[in-house]
Amino acid sequence: MTGSYGRGLLHLAAAVDQTDVFDTERHVELARLAESGALDFVTLDGRSGQAQGDPIDALSQVAPATRRIGLVPLVTVPRAAVVPLDRASRGRAGWWSEAPEPSPLHPVRVADATEGAARRTAARYADVVLVRAASSAQAAAARDELRHRAREFGRNPDVLRVLVSLLVDLGDGERAAEPGHGGGGPRQTARGPRYRGGPVDLAELIAGWHGQGAADGFHLVPVEPRRDLERLVNGTVALLQHRGLFRTFYPGSTLREHLGLSRAADRSATP
Repeated sequence: MTGSYGRGLLHLAAAVDQTDVFDTERHVELARLAESGALDFVTLDGRSGQAQGDPIDALSQVAPATRRIGLVPLVTVPRAAVVPLDRASRGRAGWWSEAPEPSPLHPVRVADATEGAARRTAARYADVVLVRAASSAQAAAARDELRHRAREFGRNPDVLRVLVSLLVDLGDGERAAEPGHGGGGPRQTARGPRYRGGPVDLAELIAGWHGQGAADGFHLVPVEPRRDLERLVNGTVALLQHRGLFRTFYPGSTLREHLGLSRAADRSATP
């Protein structure tokens, strides 16, 4: 079942970063877990914690072990370096970089536009834009600004997918969200907005913000990768699926199809 709620389809992604190790086998395990929940894509940052590695190489090994989920490395290299991953995954790769290089049809361009200065570039070139917001009002303001800037560049703002990037700590049992979390909004930390509570309250937060038009979806960063991703998929995502708010199967085989971007975004803006 493909669900829609509020403004368009709900999109969900998750980070598979690990704070103390860069282990491809674990990346495969986490990516397959995310795929079992029909998430749009996973991200991998080779700079996470003390462990460093090549996220493109790691996701190239994840590709044959998965079938549908999008694979998005955070890299500083030109877009061309991600093309082999896109080919190996048959159109499932994304390119997450701060470089202001236009991205043609493949792979999908992802940009972090939390800082105001980055929003101009993101609105002009990106397909998926990540923002860190501690409230639905904050998220909505960022989304509105990005859509307005995209329109100024001659783009259709509907080609943008604005996702709130949120740290999630789902703990080891169901519990109500702590003060400052859940329905009251995530708590701002040095690493960004952080939700701490149970999977049910997280589902309510996601459904609420999306229904209000504050975001097209969420990029969720587990505090404890294996524990939190499992609770996210089996708890939060399962509940959203049960309520008809998130799909239970992939609509296609490429990341663009998952995102509803089967055609190249219009980048015919004036230089």
